[in-house]
Amino acid sequence: MNRESYRDFDATELYCPRCKRAVRVRKRLLLILPQGEKYDYSCAFCGTSVGDKLVTARDGVRILSR
Repeated sequence: MNRESYRDFDATELYCPRCKRAVRVRKRLLLILPQGEKYDYSCAFCGTSVGDKLVTARDGVRILSR
């Protein structure tokens, strides 16, 4: 199998310190940075932030500014 197939994973469950168990998470785009996009994972039940992820920019993708 091609290595590129597994380049990017998304979390579906993470541990929530407030709920004290593994819970479903919601992924939300926080920032678009020159090096990539920063996402936040929050608990689907209480809304506590339980993690984040930086997806690095792929080759050929540029941010245009005015």
